[in-house]
Amino acid sequence: MTYSVEWIDDHIRLLDQRLLPKQERYLDLFSSDEVAAAIRDMTVRGAPAIGVAAAYAVVLAARSAPHADVREAVGNAITSLSQTRPTAVNLFAALQRMQRVLSSCPSEDLIKSLTVEAVRIHEEEIASSERISELGASLIPGGATVLTHCNAGMIATAAHGTALGAIVEAHRQGKIERAIATETRPLLQGARLTVWELVREGVATTLITDSMVGHFMRTDRIDCVMVGADRIAANGDVANKIGTYSIAVLAKAHRIPFYVAAPSSTIDLSLRNGDTIEIEQRDVSEITTIAGTEVADAGATVWNPAFDVTPHQLVTAIVTEHGILMTPLRRGLRMLAGQTGGRRK
Repeated sequence: MTYSVEWIDDHIRLLDQRLLPKQERYLDLFSSDEVAAAIRDMTVRGAPAIGVAAAYAVVLAARSAPHADVREAVGNAITSLSQTRPTAVNLFAALQRMQRVLSSCPSEDLIKSLTVEAVRIHEEEIASSERISELGASLIPGGATVLTHCNAGMIATAAHGTALGAIVEAHRQGKIERAIATETRPLLQGARLTVWELVREGVATTLITDSMVGHFMRTDRIDCVMVGADRIAANGDVANKIGTYSIAVLAKAHRIPFYVAAPSSTIDLSLRNGDTIEIEQRDVSEITTIAGTEVADAGATVWNPAFDVTPHQLVTAIVTEHGILMTPLRRGLRMLAGQTGGRRK
């Protein structure tokens, strides 16, 4: 199995997702600032993987600081890391847990305690993605064609994957006839990453552009949509990669089930609905260039939101490691977060 995030003795090793599928390269990082930069430039991406990487980055800050300054260094690292990506809630959930360790642990035990907590966060993500894969696969009928958007696979979650994990697990059970992956503009995570993972797993895969979804839903047989999430509000509104909302609308119009697979750490009960989710705005060059080549006239105004919000009315079910939540989603999400310590008001 390929791991996007690993702790190696005294440092963190990241799969550089920017280079896939042409090159599989790993980076060894020894400072919190290096990891923060890697999160910001999407060397590591995917909400669960970002949370794990951030937790280990806090450990690096503690390990590299002089003993007298370790608490200040950890606090500064947590602040810096929290400013890297605004939408994925897993980042903030992991940093909150590290902050609690900082607030409660004596200085002489701080490095050990932070390391234990980071490893625990990582292990929980591995276990949750495995369970999500199993539960998500149970929703996929035999002989299915499944459409997915962006990348919610093993490299996005530090382990088995969520939405893509469910598709791969269903394939292992002999239930998948074909997976359809959207290219996912502007950074082509679907074309570069999802197709790479699916082909490696032996899944029959078809790549389409984002704008082809409606055509294939009308003219071809698509049995369900399975996507991941970066943040889920208390009412079940889902923030995911830009383009997800359009797919959900099309799925509703064509009576196709629309499933969201995500760990409980993605649930944010502090937000009543998706209107209050902060949407990350990324550099316009991601749209105006492809592989470094300019494709747009410089005179145009460019918008580049990284995520959109799918209203809960368009979501058929949310798959978490603790179970499959059907409508009404608000009640199920509150019960789940109460059991698991999710982010709450």
